[in-house]
Amino acid sequence: MHLVFTIEGGLSVFPGLSRPATIDSDDLSAADSAELKRLLDSARFFELPEDSRALHRGAADYRQYTITVENEDHRHSIRLAEPVKNPHLQVLLDFLRRYTQRPALRGNSA
Repeated sequence: MHLVFTIEGGLSVFPGLSRPATIDSDDLSAADSAELKRLLDSARFFELPEDSRALHRGAADYRQYTITVENEDHRHSIRLAEPVKNPHLQVLLDFLRRYTQRPALRGNSA
C-alpha cells in the first residue's frame, strides 16, 4: 500500500515548504503497517467522499489535509479541513502527523 499525505494552510504556513510525505507500507514496521491498515479500515477510508473540506466561515487559516491511498485494488483521495469531526479520521490524521514528523521522513516528497 502506498500513501501520500499533504498538510496545507494553518496560521504559520510557508508555501512551498509543505511537501507531501510518502509512506509505503512495505517500509513500515509490521506493527505500524497493521495499525495504518486498521485505522484506514476503521475510518472506512475507501467509502469516504473525495472532498470533505467545506470550510466554515472565518476558517481561512485552518489546516487542510489530503490523503491519497493506493493499493492493489483501489486508489482513493480525500480532502479534509479542521476541525475534523469524524473521530476515526482524527485518529488516522494523528497517526499520519506523528509518523511523517519522524526525522527520517522529513522532506520526503511524492
